[in-house]
Amino acid sequence: MSGQVDQIEAVAPRRRRAGAVLHCGWCGRPIEQGSTGRRRRYCGQSCRQRAYERRVAVQRTGLPEDAVVLSDTELTALQDRLFQLRCAAEDVVTAADDGADAGELRRMARELAETARDLERLR
Repeated sequence: MSGQVDQIEAVAPRRRRAGAVLHCGWCGRPIEQGSTGRRRRYCGQSCRQRAYERRVAVQRTGLPEDAVVLSDTELTALQDRLFQLRCAAEDVVTAADDGADAGELRRMARELAETARDLERLR
């Protein structure tokens, strides 16, 4: 009987959680999702328009649709943010190895999570 339940759960469509937070496909801001209807991809009309303009420009150049185009400045900024994330993670490991107390590790872990959250927004 347990096998049937597992199969039913695997086949049943996954329902979207009401209030699930996704991020705008253009600017990266959080978007609250409703419990019904189509999933929102953009936070507003201006972001939808900018994404459309980018798609059209990419199609004209012949690049694949899933191509990511970054300027030198954007690439450098992304590399800097990734370096900050790595350094924050290494700091947590070093503090744990040095026997830091739980409060200090918790504070450092919060900073690490905040750095990672900021990195999620590529724009």
